[in-house]
Amino acid sequence: MGKKVKKESETPCKETFEPLPVEGKNPATVVLLLSSPEEDILVKACEAIHTFAEKGDENKVSLLGLGALEPLCQLITHNNKLVRRTALIALGIMTTNSDVKSALKKFDVIPSIINKLSLEEDVVVHEFATLCLASLSVDFVCKVQIFDSKGLPTLIQLLSSPDPDVKKNSLETIFNMVQDYQSRQAVHELGGIPQLLELLKSDFPVIQHLALKTLQNVTTDKDTRNTFREEQGFEKLMDILSNTDFSDLHIEALQVVSNCLSDSESFQLIHQGGGLARLTEFILTPNITEIQSSAVKCIARVAQSAENCKLLHEQNVEKVLVELLSVSDVSVKTASCQAVSEMSFHLACKDHFRDLGGIPAIVQLLKNESSVLREAATQALSNLTHRNKLNAFAVYEAGGHEILVQQLYGSCAGTVANSAATLGNMAGQGVIRCSILSHGAMQALVEPLKSTNAQVLVNTTQCLAMLACDTEARVELQSAGGLQQLVNLLRSYHKEVLHNACLAINVCASDEPTAVEMCKFGALEMLQEINQSVKRRSSVSKLAMTSLLNSNSSVKYSLTGLLSSTDIISDGFYDAGKARGGQRILTLEELSKQPVNQHRPTIFVNTAAKETVDVPDERQNSQSETDTSSKRDRRTSRKKKQKDETPPESPTEKQWKMMADVSLQLLVKEVKESILPLNDEQEQYAALARLVSEAMGGAVEMEKLHEFPWVLHLSELKFQFQSNVVPIGMISRGIYCHRALLFKCLVDCIGLSCTLVRGEYNRAWNEVLLFKGNPSSNGSSSQPCHYIVDLMHRPGSLLKANTPAAAQYQTI
Repeated sequence: MGKKVKKESETPCKETFEPLPVEGKNPATVVLLLSSPEEDILVKACEAIHTFAEKGDENKVSLLGLGALEPLCQLITHNNKLVRRTALIALGIMTTNSDVKSALKKFDVIPSIINKLSLEEDVVVHEFATLCLASLSVDFVCKVQIFDSKGLPTLIQLLSSPDPDVKKNSLETIFNMVQDYQSRQAVHELGGIPQLLELLKSDFPVIQHLALKTLQNVTTDKDTRNTFREEQGFEKLMDILSNTDFSDLHIEALQVVSNCLSDSESFQLIHQGGGLARLTEFILTPNITEIQSSAVKCIARVAQSAENCKLLHEQNVEKVLVELLSVSDVSVKTASCQAVSEMSFHLACKDHFRDLGGIPAIVQLLKNESSVLREAATQALSNLTHRNKLNAFAVYEAGGHEILVQQLYGSCAGTVANSAATLGNMAGQGVIRCSILSHGAMQALVEPLKSTNAQVLVNTTQCLAMLACDTEARVELQSAGGLQQLVNLLRSYHKEVLHNACLAINVCASDEPTAVEMCKFGALEMLQEINQSVKRRSSVSKLAMTSLLNSNSSVKYSLTGLLSSTDIISDGFYDAGKARGGQRILTLEELSKQPVNQHRPTIFVNTAAKETVDVPDERQNSQSETDTSSKRDRRTSRKKKQKDETPPESPTEKQWKMMADVSLQLLVKEVKESILPLNDEQEQYAALARLVSEAMGGAVEMEKLHEFPWVLHLSELKFQFQSNVVPIGMISRGIYCHRALLFKCLVDCIGLSCTLVRGEYNRAWNEVLLFKGNPSSNGSSSQPCHYIVDLMHRPGSLLKANTPAAAQYQTI
């Protein structure tokens, strides 16, 4: 009763169906069949998928969506050989689609595919296995997997396969892999070079192209080039280049040749074997322009080595390049200019190009419509004229400088940079420089100064430094707005741009108007900041700072508190007091336009006899009550007379003018008449000191200095003129700083020399150099001594420097 009876349905059936023909029209049904345990059905399903996938990418993506990929990856390792074969064919066809390739990376299928490359498998399996690898090897991760799975040795072996499809797929995989350094080395170590060279003889152009592209990659390695040369690779390439039937292979072949010639050792060996001569002949042979252009580029690359360039020169390659400059094709002319550029780093080549008439030919190319050719031509001229006066003159004679100036207005950064460099190279010769300037070079250089391209800025500033040594050029640059753009470059953190900007500013600071203008734009403050930076400062930035100060004595005195004997005070000089750190020093015009304030007045110098006075009549009507000197009275009456004679200023005239200083004019005249004729230099200084003291209120005893009303007097002058700037000749009660400034001014007017040093608390003094005492017994002159000139207490006394008396005069 408790015994169970087995159901009939659970009884195993030993009977099988008769062969059942299956017709599946739906792809989903066929994909389901890939999971069948029956081998015949698996084979038919794989064949159906193969046929369906071959019809297009849409079908491949459809099969991917139906999940065909995973069972196919499993079936390529099936025990049945026919199942493996048909599954691999289907998988190979599907992997040519990018979506399928991306999905396939999720499966660890590459080792299985590589296993199918064994000699036990037939050619068809090899064909589709290598097709899978060729499709997958474009991906970096897959390339690494193929390499790690030892796929490269097998692929190199398959290059000898009798089946062209296997060769092509294997070669394509290898080409994809040798984009990486590791695989490039491995191909050489595994003996792949002879195999690749053998494929150059293939009857199939696609295989020949792939072989050349692969060789182009692997020959970037020096050891590979040695093996390539030992296997007569260069000769085989030259045979291809000599065969017009292989013209479709010439470009790739030339790229391999270029690699072979890149190092000096290989180049010399190839040259000794006559390879260079053959290459030169090939270049000159009428050919497809693209091929000829590639051949010239090969020469350009070879010329990058100085040793190679020497051999090219011995082969008279310059003549070949000059001939190619006149061909009709733009690409050939461009490549020729590039080769000229490279060879021009070799001095002998530079001169030879000139002797062959190459420079006028390149100059003509500057007029070409092709921007690429113009850039290459300007680069060639830049290199040809670098440190070569004869070549620079040849460009000038060909009218190149005029065209180069126009190129500065172009939009191509390379052309602009090269043009500026060439003009800078040429500007070292005076005649050429004048001609360059006459064609508006300074105006043309302003726009490139605004560029964001570092090389444009480097070359433009260097060109400016060469051209700005002429006064007219600096005036043109200023009127064109170039000075502000140049000063703005001091903010650059590009080392070479900053260096050249400082160099150009140093040259532009040669005259006072330009220096003053640059100071107005903040050049001085920027240079101060640069020179305080350990990383940015340089000898050139310090030189630029010094030049600016030397050409702007007012600013120099304000910043440093010292004018040397070579710093000449001229009209327009002003003393605005000691400058505050980090603040821009205002110009005299800017100071004059400020409202009257409580600060000390700015004292200025103006000896010009024909300046228009820009102060109201009421400022001129009365003389200060403190002015009691008869000489000052004469100066005052002269001042009034000049004011009366000055024609009224037109209402449309808005330009600021300095106030005339007739009193100072009279002082200068008196100094020239009474002091300049004195024979003894010491007496000249003493007499001048007494004159200055008399003009500034006379001697003041040290003990009564606090009673001297100079502060009130200056306040009266400011109120009288309703201005913060006061002419020095109008000061009749002056203290140390005013007397020292007037003394320096008058000394410079009559050709003597002295310094002007600012001290603390309104102190200032002048130092002169004199030979005092009798000559020594042996006839030699006495030693010079430095003296401080007393202008305040005992006017005319000379106090020997570094003595207590001098120290007392200099300090409170």
